[in-house]
Parts: sequence; C-alpha cells; structure tokens
Amino acid sequence: MNSKPLGEVAKVIAGQSPASSTYNSTGQGLPFFQGKADFQEMYPKARMWCTSDKRKIAEAGDILISVRAPVGAVNICNQKSIIGRGLSAIRPFPELNGMFLYYFLIANEERIDALGTGSTFKAITQATLKKIEIPLPPLSDQIRIAHLLGKVEGLITQRKQHLQQLDDLLKSVFLEMFGDPVRNEKGWDSELLVKLVSEKIGYGIVQPGKPVEDGVPTIRVGDFIGTRIKEYGIEKVAKEISAKHKNSILKGDEILLACVGATIGKVALVGPNHAGYNIVRATARIRASKIINRLFLLHFLLSDFARNYYIKVTRAVGQPTLNIKQIEELNVITPPIALQNKFATFVEKVEALKSRYQQSLNDLESLYGALSQQAFNGELDLSRVPSPDVQADSEAIETTEQVETPVDEPVAIDLPDTDYLLDALTDYSLRERLLADWLESYCQQIGKADFSTDNFLAAAQTRIAELHPDNDFELGAGDYEIVKGRVFEALQAGTLTQSIDEAHNLIRLNTGKPA
Repeated sequence: MNSKPLGEVAKVIAGQSPASSTYNSTGQGLPFFQGKADFQEMYPKARMWCTSDKRKIAEAGDILISVRAPVGAVNICNQKSIIGRGLSAIRPFPELNGMFLYYFLIANEERIDALGTGSTFKAITQATLKKIEIPLPPLSDQIRIAHLLGKVEGLITQRKQHLQQLDDLLKSVFLEMFGDPVRNEKGWDSELLVKLVSEKIGYGIVQPGKPVEDGVPTIRVGDFIGTRIKEYGIEKVAKEISAKHKNSILKGDEILLACVGATIGKVALVGPNHAGYNIVRATARIRASKIINRLFLLHFLLSDFARNYYIKVTRAVGQPTLNIKQIEELNVITPPIALQNKFATFVEKVEALKSRYQQSLNDLESLYGALSQQAFNGELDLSRVPSPDVQADSEAIETTEQVETPVDEPVAIDLPDTDYLLDALTDYSLRERLLADWLESYCQQIGKADFSTDNFLAAAQTRIAELHPDNDFELGAGDYEIVKGRVFEALQAGTLTQSIDEAHNLIRLNTGKPA
C-alpha cells in the first residue's frame, strides 16, 4: 500500500493561545478548545469560548489532535472553533478521506505518543507530526474502511451508553429507595463503617514488584471494570512478595475501594473466583458484616455523600490519599436489612444485564482492533465490504423488517414561543433556560409515553426552524449535555422514572409514576 507524509496529504494548523482576557464561559465568541481535556468520544465539548481576533481557527470536519501531554488523542471538530497551543487541526486534502484519517490516528495513538519529546511535558513538534506516514489506498477503499470501522465504533459507543444507563438506573433506584444520604430525609440510623465490617479494613501490597508468569494475581485499580473486576489480563507478582502481605489476600467476598490520587472512590466487587488474589497499595479491602448487605454498602460507597467525604478528608498538599482511619470513620446510613436486601436483588438483575453488555463490548473492541490492524496494513478483503450507500439501504430495510421499538410517540409537539429565543441561540446560559422550559412542556405533552432525549432535541430543533426559518443555528453536543443533566435531575425528583424492559433489552424512561 502506498503512503505519504501527513504534511503532503493534509493541511496541519498549529494552535496558539489567545490572551486569557478574551476567554469566557458564557458562550460569547467561538468555542475555544485547548487540549484533550475538551475531548469526548468523538467530538469535543465546549467549556470555554473566546472573542480574540488573534487566533487559530479549526473548521467543522477538521481532525483535532492533542500535541502536548498527552500526545496523540484525537477528536473531530464539529463547529468553527479556536484552538489553543495544546492542539493542532488537520484538514485533509481531497485525496485523503477525513474519517479514514481519523480512524488511522486512533489506531496509532500510542505510536504517535512515542514520537513526543520533553522531560517535563511531552510534546510533538509540527515537523514531526507532518512526517507521520499515512497509508493511501484508493479513495473508494478509504471510504469503505472508514464506514466499516465507524459501524463497529458505533456499536461500541452504544454498548457503553447502555452500561452507563444501567449505572444511572442503579443510582436513581438507590435514591428512590433510600433517599439522599446527604440530607437523610428518611431519617435512617447510621454507623461508622468500622462497626459494619467483619474484619479490619486493610491496604494491599506496598510494592508489588515486576510482573511474573508464575505468581499470585494482584488486582490494581486499572483492573476495575465498572464495579466488577476484569476477567483476563490481571498481572501476577512473585509468591514470596504476596506471602509478605498475607493480610491482604482476598477471600472472595470483599469490596475494593481505590484510595489514592484521581481514582479515589472507585469501587469493585470481589467474587469467589478472586479468592487467593492479592491487591496493590492503592486499594483497600472491605468485608461487610452480616448486619449490612454488601451490595447496598457498595452503592453507598459510590454515593455523592461518600464521594464528598473522600474529597473533604483528603484535601492536603501532594497526592490525596485515603488512610484506613478515614475509611473507618465514614458514616453509613443503615436502613432496615430487608430493604437493603430488596435493593440487592434488583442490583443482581441489573448486573446480569450489565455482564451481557460488557461481554458484547469486549467482543466488539476485539473485533475493532483486528479490523483496524488489517485495514491499515492493507490486509483487509474490501471486496466483501459493500459501499456505504448500499449497506445503509440494506440495514434500513433490515431494521424496518425485524425491529419493533416499543415507544409511543405523540402525534404532535408544540413547544412554546418565548421572547428570549433569539438571544438564547447565542447566549449559552439563556439556552439552558430555554431547553429547561421546553423540556418541561415536552414532558407534559407526551404524557405517559416513553421519553427520548433524541426525540426531544429533534422537536426543539424543529421548533427553532419553525419560529426562525432564516436562522441556521443547530443544537449541538453541549445542548445534549444540558438536557442529559436535566433528565438526571428529573430522575432524582421522580418526575421521570427508569425501568428495565427485559423483553426488548432496553432502558425505558417514562414520565408516569411506576405502577
């Protein structure tokens, strides 16, 4: 397969940082992206805006690549934006398909990161970036490859969303059953965590040493997958090292709590298959006594109350660390054990569904890795990959024939006009108000039908076009985040409810109270 340096097949634009006096968080000017911190799954999220005339511009469709600590991460610019010095914008020439380049850069992120230099903050120079060799199959093949990888990536994103929805469901059910532990409006008794454990809480191995082939599997925080421990790839330490720390050898029924640095507050449930494993210094093991359900305790440790406690007690110079005494002194609400057990039964059903989604996600990620490697090495048989338009048509037909979505759509939605609508299109804070008002109206109009964020945003976009047909404003990722936040608030308030539709393998949002 032929290849060319990036600088010959795309325009590479180095970012620069305008004067900080031109920054704002109220939506004035253009979105300002500074680095990977602004990146999401595919498109960046605006957190800051900039009004400077001295700026470097990225256009919609440009690929944004992080060029300073960390190096190599990419997103696709979805609107005209200003980029800071932590980013470069890559604008492909006609011979290079933008999505093909995007997926190539994702597949080679580690290799690009290795090209970075610098003892304090790693960075990659523009000259080095422009020399990266880009494979160049025929443009039609580039489009096929990008479309194929995009389909798999879309399924991966969908599985991640399903897992997040299930986590959100568990959080909302916890709040519904037990209330907010911060306010404890239900008046539950409470106990210090030290009085709710069957043995002393303890840290793991202090210095695990180098991984070995024949040793004791040792769980690290990186082995946490949600609230579970990953099944494969756990590194082992020498048996003699593990023996020195026999007090942290797992029995198979513990909760692990991350207690160092940015991961503080992450938790994972240990299963019987992990009996005999050990844990690293960055984690603490907690064994619940019989007076508290460990699944209830696990989700209490994930609550905002617990997270706020971790932040409060670890505020200090240097790397924050939860010590054993601080963990022991966490105040835990203790509802009746029968209610805890009822919650635990629900958790087990949700976790079973999560396990299926996680296995599907693992399989899809393995497939994506294999396909991308073959595609960019010229080893993929593209004769078996239909062109995007043919594939899209066939999939649309297949979807129509095989899938019946159990969603009741309202006949018509009439979102109200407001005297500040035009201002809201350019003022982010006013747009938050507008979407909140429209969301309330929308939920009232759909009654007890299933709620869909996508359907609401589509209705909002349609209403904007109806009221101001000459305005080309389009709702974006930031507006989706506004609505998502409002939806979660509604779940907490009980004006929206979540439930599992096992028959259709869906998470359903409904504006009616559960039966």
